[in-house]
Amino acid sequence: MSRTRALFIFLLFASLPAIAQAPTAADRAQIRDYIHKSWDTLSRSMYDCKSLVDPKVHQIPVLYLPADLATPPAVETMRTSCNVDVRHLPRVIHSIGEVRPSELPVEGLLYLPNRYVVPGGRFNEMYGWDSYFILLGLEHDGRRDLAKGMVENFFFEIANYGAILNANRTYYFTRSQPPFLSSMIREVYEQPAPGDQPDNQWLARAYGYAQRDYALWISPEHRAGTTGLAHYEDLGEGPVPEQADDSSYYPDIIRWLLAHPNDHPEYLVLGAAHPTSAEATELARTSCDVTASHVCALAVVDGHRLSAAFYRSDRAMRESGFDPSFRFGPFSGSTVEFADVGLNSLLYKYERDMADFATILGRSDEAATWTRRATARRAAIDKYLWNQNAGLYTDYNFVTGKRSSYHFLTTFYPLWAGAATPTQAAAVRSHLDLFEQGGGLQTSDVLSGVQWDAPYGWAPITWLAVSGLDRNGFHDDAARIAVKFNATILDNFLRDGTIREKYNVASGSANVKVATGYKSNVVGFGWTNAVYLQLEGILSKQATSHTAH
Repeated sequence: MSRTRALFIFLLFASLPAIAQAPTAADRAQIRDYIHKSWDTLSRSMYDCKSLVDPKVHQIPVLYLPADLATPPAVETMRTSCNVDVRHLPRVIHSIGEVRPSELPVEGLLYLPNRYVVPGGRFNEMYGWDSYFILLGLEHDGRRDLAKGMVENFFFEIANYGAILNANRTYYFTRSQPPFLSSMIREVYEQPAPGDQPDNQWLARAYGYAQRDYALWISPEHRAGTTGLAHYEDLGEGPVPEQADDSSYYPDIIRWLLAHPNDHPEYLVLGAAHPTSAEATELARTSCDVTASHVCALAVVDGHRLSAAFYRSDRAMRESGFDPSFRFGPFSGSTVEFADVGLNSLLYKYERDMADFATILGRSDEAATWTRRATARRAAIDKYLWNQNAGLYTDYNFVTGKRSSYHFLTTFYPLWAGAATPTQAAAVRSHLDLFEQGGGLQTSDVLSGVQWDAPYGWAPITWLAVSGLDRNGFHDDAARIAVKFNATILDNFLRDGTIREKYNVASGSANVKVATGYKSNVVGFGWTNAVYLQLEGILSKQATSHTAH
């Protein structure tokens, strides 16, 4: 590191009163070493026993193979060495929802051919949107084969499980996660191994899978009314099975709603703890099926249960990855009613990426189609999601026809995706004070008591906000926030030797105290590790720029 660059970074850190002291070179080397080693610690494959463990459910491990796939020899070996039950899915799957989790007598892990990196803790499978940020870290560390293998795993999911799933467990058969596939393809394509050229043959194959992935997001289920935008949706019903390890989650929501009777009372229905057969039949319509779901049976407080409509949005919220916040009502209980700023920004970038890929592949007519789609989506974003008076992008309730006034960090997504004009980007940037705290960017400015609201900061959306600011010329803002969030991560790492999934950016602490909903702060942690490296890159670039001037 040059003396000028080192001084620049030192002065940035030293200017932050919320952080104990500027880190030393040894401190930074220590955390980088932890991150470099974590890729192997967090790696899983179908050939080692630890991949099968699922802390979210309590049962003997089961590994499911596609119906038409012969059992690979290594899986046969695993069957014996791990004492695992290996089964085939009941039929070939062409699209999401063709096999329901309820059809399978036992929940299990879905086979993937390549090694992959998991987030950590209870998240011991390959996730849809986590993997994009993890991939950035792998590329940064030169782990290109592992990164490319994860993208190939997503191709395998599309081909054999009907879509990119929330993660490779059978209980995720009903939903996807935020659409980052085109961004992952671009990263792999544009960063070949040293001495190699970008592989157009691989890109052509990737392009075909991306077309199938994109089709999910413009399907009738995901259309946000007549807006031309998309919304999140899950094809399942009732509470999610993966909440079996947190039996208080849904009861906690009921307790909150009972304590706030004027706040979305429609989320609650009357229902006995031990319903008769007739009452159970009625609850299956109005709430959930107590005879089919153990999680449903336990989700009752003082004769009250959650409505079927709430569960629908609860599931859609999980497809968004923001589980939970109060952004779409308490615990996001109205998610399905909203065209989401983040989702539509991702799809705008997806369409632009696909236009670029088609151009590279010499498919000019297809490139023009993708460009028209992107242009139409950007117009819809400006019409429904850009709030000129507020100077922010906000979500749109396409059922009521009203804009949301909720301040959420996804307002920076259009800057990252290239959907914001310079004027719009400057307006959004002027509202940084809604989110910026001593330890980084909080997700919203609402103290709801749940994990995707204030005062909590998360690596993935911090990276998209910082990257968006940097892309639009706000380099000093990007560097300042990068310093704050990395200092939070590093300070807590030096205290307890771990990297976490989220942080309290108001206090700069990893000891989060979530009142309701998910209460843990998982150690690992794939996307935080990766974003720490990416933010270092922002600081390095800034230091180089200062040196040049």
